[in-house]
Amino acid sequence: MSDKPVILVTRKLPDAVEARLKSDYEARLNPDDALYSKDELIERVQGAQGILPCHTEKFDSDMIAQLPNDVKIIANFSVGVDHCDLAAAKDKGIVVTNTPDVLSDATAEIAILLLLGAARRAGEGETLVRTRTWKDWSPSFMVGVQVTGKRLGIVGMGRVGQMVARRAKCFGMEIHYHNRSRLAPDLEDGAIYHNNLEDMLPLCQFLSLNCPNTPETAGMLNAGVISQLPDGAVVINTARGGVVDDDALIGALASGKLAAAGLDVFNNEPDIHTGYRDLKNTFLLPHIGSATAETRDAMGFRALDNLDAYFAGREPGDRVA
Repeated sequence: MSDKPVILVTRKLPDAVEARLKSDYEARLNPDDALYSKDELIERVQGAQGILPCHTEKFDSDMIAQLPNDVKIIANFSVGVDHCDLAAAKDKGIVVTNTPDVLSDATAEIAILLLLGAARRAGEGETLVRTRTWKDWSPSFMVGVQVTGKRLGIVGMGRVGQMVARRAKCFGMEIHYHNRSRLAPDLEDGAIYHNNLEDMLPLCQFLSLNCPNTPETAGMLNAGVISQLPDGAVVINTARGGVVDDDALIGALASGKLAAAGLDVFNNEPDIHTGYRDLKNTFLLPHIGSATAETRDAMGFRALDNLDAYFAGREPGDRVA
C-alpha cells in the first residue's frame, strides 16, 4: 500500500501536470474530464487527504461540511476562489490555496482580444464571412468604435489589471483605474487613480472589469453604474460573471446606451443569459482567459507546489484560507 498522500483531481489536467501528480502522489485522476456531481465528488473523495479542483466545483458550506475529516487541503487550479466558502473551510481546518501570478499574461491577452473584438464588431464580421452573407463594401458597412487614443478605465488594478493597462498603452490609450488602494508609482506606470468608482465612470470610453468576485463586488456593474458611463462606451469582463448584473448590461446594450460588450465570463456558466446571444453587439468567448498551454501547465505546477509545501509541513505560498 502506498504511503503517498491521496489527491482527488476533479478535472482532466495537462499531461505534464498529471505526470508529476502520479509521481509524487496517489492521484485519483479524471481522464474523461467528467463534471462530477456533488454526490459523485463526495463518493470519490473518501480516503483522500487533498483535493485539486477547478472553479467548476462548488465548495459551499454544505459541501465542505460533507467532506471527510481526512481532507486537509483544497489546492485550487484557479486564481479565483469565489467557488469556495473560505470561512467554512477554515472552520473545518482545511487549507485552501489558489494559483495567482501565472495566468496574468494570458488573461490580459484575452481582455485585449475582447476589447478589440467588441469595439470593431469582430463577431458580426466573422459571422458574415462564415455564413456567406457578406455582400459588398461601403463607407457605412461594419463601422465600429476606434480604440486608439481612447480612455480605458480598469476596475481592479491587480496583476491582470496591470497587464491589461500595459498592453492598452500600446494603442495610445489613457489609463484610469479604481482599486481598493493606490498602487506604488512604478506599478501605476502613469495610470490615473480614482479612489471613488463614481469619479472614474464618466471618463471611461472603455471599461475593463478585472476585480475578484466578492460580496462587495457582486453585481457591481448594475444599472446605476452603467448610467454613469459615457453613451457608446464598451465594457469588457475577464473577471467573473458574478460582478455583472446581466439584465442591466443586456438592457444597456439593447438600448444603445453601450456600444458593445466583450465577455469571457458569465453568471451560471455555461448556461448563460440568453439575452447575450440575441444581441449583435456582444463579442462572447467561453471562459478561455487562461487557456494557453504554457499557462495551464504553470497553473497546475503552482497548485502542486502548494500541495508539496503542505505535505512537507511548510506553509503553502498561495494560501487563502
